Amino acid sequence: MVNFFAATAIALSIGAWADATHNITNDWSSPQTVTFPSGDSSVVGLLYLPEIYKPNNSYPAVAVAGSFGSTKEMMSGTYAAELAKRGIIAGAIDYRNFGQSGGAMRQYEDPDSKADDLSAAVKYLSNRHDVAKTGLMGVCTSGGNVLYAAAQDRRVEALATVVGFFQTPDVASMLLGGDEGLALRRAAGRQARKVYETTGELQFIRQYSNSTNATVNYGPAPYYDSPSRGGGVRSWRNDFAVMAWEAWLSFNPVAQAPKVYTPTLMIYSENAAFPDQARAVYDGLAGEKRTIWTNGSHYDFYDNTERVRFSADQVAVHFQNLLA
Repeated sequence: MVNFFAATAIALSIGAWADATHNITNDWSSPQTVTFPSGDSSVVGLLYLPEIYKPNNSYPAVAVAGSFGSTKEMMSGTYAAELAKRGIIAGAIDYRNFGQSGGAMRQYEDPDSKADDLSAAVKYLSNRHDVAKTGLMGVCTSGGNVLYAAAQDRRVEALATVVGFFQTPDVASMLLGGDEGLALRRAAGRQARKVYETTGELQFIRQYSNSTNATVNYGPAPYYDSPSRGGGVRSWRNDFAVMAWEAWLSFNPVAQAPKVYTPTLMIYSENAAFPDQARAVYDGLAGEKRTIWTNGSHYDFYDNTERVRFSADQVAVHFQNLLA
């Protein structure tokens, strides 16, 4: 059996970056809890309606998803609430196997499954009588996930990404100790899948940790470490299903970019995670595109009032122009 717990963990540099003041929350008027089918289960979301909402009107609508392992009560809910303040119907979702959504393989990271969930969210929103057109927004890892969805679903009529994490095989290799580290994790994933298929037991490691190598992201992670920020969100579990390693290591949003013809806005900072990967995505996008480079650390764009509202302003204009 592979001794995964002795392996070198991912050391994402984003955890070392300082954050500015963080006090914005998704405190908009009470959202509606919605559920819709996806794959073999269902997705649960929080739907935020514009402040001045008239049922007979049609509005731009956007499904919003957040960072690696996050839930709808975290940064995706924050942005959904901000977009609603700007006249957009916005739904923050839990992917299947996370939060309140269905799925037996809890905490299982899978780019293909997440793309299907985003398409299911687009279908749900598109079928509402109060929706004009529908787009997708992704923060951090979901900035890559929305590219997967748009590459296969032409119903997505506008995209926005905020400090997207755009992994490539080279980045994964660099973070995980080269071919040996990748092979070790894939073997651990296969072994964990055998255990699951034989016994139904799921094996977990930490998503984020500064104290154990049994983690995906090793090092300081201020947003997740703090009980007053993401770490205090009750719906969030700091767990990663070990059998998801192979699916997670296949995550390559840069390769999806040339398949995306949907008009796309990208918001990034030189101090966010892997800005060169953001440039690669932007260069590869096949459709109309615009990028805004601004200031701030990676985690600032999760809950720093100034950075979130700046980003929400830009994203809202983008969606209003394309989806109204």
